[in-house]
Amino acid sequence: MSRVIKKFFIASMVMWIAPVAILYGFNNHIFPGTSKLSSSSQTLVSGFLAVISVNLVIVLYIIMAIKEPGSNMEHQPDPAFLAEAKASINQPAAVTPDDNAQTREKAE
Repeated sequence: MSRVIKKFFIASMVMWIAPVAILYGFNNHIFPGTSKLSSSSQTLVSGFLAVISVNLVIVLYIIMAIKEPGSNMEHQPDPAFLAEAKASINQPAAVTPDDNAQTREKAE
């Protein structure tokens, strides 16, 4: 269980750090070629890349969750429930005379 929490925590941190780092890098001209972009282009590109980075983190987290090994045991139904179910199937339906009379009166 702690492994799952650790993966979730790391994915959450990367989901916050990656877009902030991308926005910071574009606004402070850390990435090469960003100084040649206009202000509006720089804002659009940095926002677009920040959104893509969050989506990539989500996809990677989902892939890790799918690949995580589950329990090797298959789920088995409760034996007491199975016995009751089999007994109720094999048992003939008991119809009382009162129930049968009520059914006929409703049908008429």
